[in-house]
Amino acid sequence: MKTVDKILHKIKREGAVSARVLADEMGLTTMGIRQHLQAMEDEGLLDFSDIRVKVGRPTRHWSLTAEGHRRFADSHGDLAISVIDSVESLFGEAGLKKVIQQREEKTLQHYRDALKDCHNLKAKLETLAYLRESEGYMAELQEIDDGFLLIENHCPICQAAKRCPALCKSEKNIFRTVLGDEYQVSREEHIIEGQRRCTYKVQARE
Repeated sequence: MKTVDKILHKIKREGAVSARVLADEMGLTTMGIRQHLQAMEDEGLLDFSDIRVKVGRPTRHWSLTAEGHRRFADSHGDLAISVIDSVESLFGEAGLKKVIQQREEKTLQHYRDALKDCHNLKAKLETLAYLRESEGYMAELQEIDDGFLLIENHCPICQAAKRCPALCKSEKNIFRTVLGDEYQVSREEHIIEGQRRCTYKVQARE
């Protein structure tokens, strides 16, 4: 993978980052990384903000622009939107709802099969994160004080979800169903609403 692509993937997964952190992780000089960052800014892929620190000069942190985010695959976005439009035109809103429901049931069965041997929440979520990662969501699991955070740094169906928000609702329903009624799932961040990632907080019901 080229250095530019490594930088893009790093920022996509982890959010804003400094040149020094990138240099340390990639084994390059800070000056070399800054040259890459400057070139990517000129291309419109990156933007920066200067964050004040207690001592010394502000630290410059780099993040993806909208163009930078578009470098990552949106699986057949235009085709998906065209199919959604056609289904709605031919069969109405009720027909579109049936298509989404069928997709939800198929995905749910696939996830249930994968999670059948998982006997605790952490194991279920680790498997779910692996499944979502393999589907292109750049997924990861983070343990927090009162539960877990399922993080999706990318949405490969973003364009379709913007056209048809029911797809996002369907995905949250899948998580709730496959994990079981004893757990609560809430979406904390949402790419469709302009945030850089989607996150789902999962915790035991009181």
